[in-house]
Amino acid sequence: MIQMGSILNVADNTGAKTVRCIKVLGGSHKMSAGIGDKIVVSIQESAVSDKVKSGEVFHAVIVRTRKEKRRKDAVVIRFFENAAVLLNKQGELVGTRIFGIIPRELRAKNYLKIISLAREVL
Repeated sequence: MIQMGSILNVADNTGAKTVRCIKVLGGSHKMSAGIGDKIVVSIQESAVSDKVKSGEVFHAVIVRTRKEKRRKDAVVIRFFENAAVLLNKQGELVGTRIFGIIPRELRAKNYLKIISLAREVL
């Protein structure tokens, strides 16, 4: 589960390395987010890039969490890191490539572009 203040890795090629969660979107009382939820993030660390700079604010979709998630078929998935993919204000991907494993729960939340760019869907 991701909440305000959580540090996440970035799973795309925007040049950002780590981001910090500023706000969990989805209602005024929503305190934590899981796979497929949208959050607002601030770039904490970035490589030299034209796309993003440290301190900029973006929307992001959570693609991996350390907290386990149980599927309806009783399979439990858990990742080694918390990771997100950056979006612009219109909800489009900022990067052009996705790194790492992506869970198929994103398909139910209509993030088909992320799934199509990923090399492996779990």
